[in-house]
Amino acid sequence: MILSHAREGAARDPPAEVCGVLAGDGDARTVTAAHPVSNVADEPRVAYELDPEETVSILETVEAAGDDAVGFYHSHPESDPVPSATDREQASWPGYVYLICSPDGRLTAHEWTGDELRELAVAVE
Repeated sequence: MILSHAREGAARDPPAEVCGVLAGDGDARTVTAAHPVSNVADEPRVAYELDPEETVSILETVEAAGDDAVGFYHSHPESDPVPSATDREQASWPGYVYLICSPDGRLTAHEWTGDELRELAVAVE
């Protein structure tokens, strides 16, 4: 789901970052679902901003299903999947996962500690 969403964004003219909410088990730190959210950033080619109304609606849906919001994802359609300076500046949810995906399938995950984005190991099953 995340990879196909990233590829959709990369295929746009110009390419655009895509984004969404990650849901699953917060205690086990597992992701079981990804929910796309519209990117409303002023410059979506190089930045993302989750649509606030869509995000709140998805968070409510996730919680109503008994799942946890465990983080967020976005793509880097034209660069490596590593946190940019903007990603670091905008991270604001301590303890949440920030996953970055490249259209070629590479991805990285990071936890915002409140001070930094600390890289996490990723296991895809």
